[in-house]
Amino acid sequence: MKYFSSIIISLLIFSCSIKAQGHNINIKINGVNDSTLILGYYFNKKMLVKDTTYIQPDGKYTFAGKDKLEEGLYIVYLQDQTYFDLLIGADQDFSITTSKSDLLNQMKINGADESADFLAYQQYLVSKQKEAVPIQEQFKSATDPTLKKQLQDKIGQLTADVKSKYDELVIKHPGSFLNLFLKATQEVEVPAMTAPAGSSNPDSVVQRMRYDYYKTHYFDHFKMDDPRLLRTPFFTTKLDTYFNNVLLQVPDTIIKESHRVIAMANGNYEMEKYLIQHLFNRANESKIMGMDAVMVSLGEAYYLSGHADWVDDEFIKNLQERVDKISPNIIGNTAPDFKMQSYTDEFYKLSEIRADITILVFWEPECGHCEKEIPKLNTEVWQKYSNQSIKMIAVYTQWEKDPWIEFIHNNELNDWIHLYDPYNRSNFRNNYDIYSTPVIYILDKDKKILAKRIGAEQIPGFLDHYFKLK
Repeated sequence: MKYFSSIIISLLIFSCSIKAQGHNINIKINGVNDSTLILGYYFNKKMLVKDTTYIQPDGKYTFAGKDKLEEGLYIVYLQDQTYFDLLIGADQDFSITTSKSDLLNQMKINGADESADFLAYQQYLVSKQKEAVPIQEQFKSATDPTLKKQLQDKIGQLTADVKSKYDELVIKHPGSFLNLFLKATQEVEVPAMTAPAGSSNPDSVVQRMRYDYYKTHYFDHFKMDDPRLLRTPFFTTKLDTYFNNVLLQVPDTIIKESHRVIAMANGNYEMEKYLIQHLFNRANESKIMGMDAVMVSLGEAYYLSGHADWVDDEFIKNLQERVDKISPNIIGNTAPDFKMQSYTDEFYKLSEIRADITILVFWEPECGHCEKEIPKLNTEVWQKYSNQSIKMIAVYTQWEKDPWIEFIHNNELNDWIHLYDPYNRSNFRNNYDIYSTPVIYILDKDKKILAKRIGAEQIPGFLDHYFKLK
């Protein structure tokens, strides 16, 4: 009998543990009789659907499953496209009641303290915002200094109240998703700074000091090895703001910071995978000149090294081919040398052409874009800068000489060096990544690549800046 009882107790404990591992969220929305309710979640600036449930005879909805939901900020969608946010933490067996007339302020949550406290915090922020609006409006129109000071103090007190509520919740829920979420919403506070004694331009020095501090501490409130951050509405935006707006758009800087941010994942598989994919795709899709160097660096470090075990062999094969074509012509590298012949059968070697600036363009007369770009390159660049130490090298990418020579003479391009490679001995297509035309490179006197894939209309500004620095 004792043996039988112990089996029953064990089964009860086992069944309870199964229930605890799953999720069971009951929702009642007064004034709503929609047939379906959708549970979504935030990920990568999007709201994705997690589950759909149907109305029960008692007018309630239930999202349930044997597995726990991944902790994060979720969204409950109604059929009229209204919705409310729902924080789902460790406790996932709870109930929600609210009313269609005011989803947020009429809402109550029972059975999950973390979710209930986040709701209360939302409601608190809304109430404080309502208090602040008339004070702010009055402050804008106030002229009396004493009144303005009083109004300013009131706004300061509201801010202090919100900070106090924030501190209370952070202390109450250590290690929770709510704690992680609230901390991540805080901006970095840059302390007051003073330029070192003797600085020639103190304001500029302080500005740089403040920028360096902000950049260094930008992710201080983000626990970058916690993948729960991925299921928030602001993580990817915060990441993109750093790489798009905080950092200088210089390939070397972006490369260094990309590796630094990925390292912040501390080996957490889910977070590291996301950061590698996101930063690689950002570099690969960038329209900013030179960012292909970032793609090559990340590709070699994480994909071609075998570190990224989530991609297939086909992806690796295609990436390797792409990296092989881009690597020789990254900005800052010496341009791959070549020897080609002109239409008059003279031979030229790139490294032996002397000039402070060499503009190298790959083109063909049958290309519609080339028909516009090449004459523009002649009038807006060559004719303007021909008195400088500049050479124009135009590489014809095809083989038939007649249309090529006709275009040169018709557009009076006789002062350029015109070359072609009829037997494809130079491998220029791979070395210069020529898969379309026209493609323009700008080289310095040592044939280092200064710019590439630049439009004719952008070159005068680039050259003016370059010669000014010189």
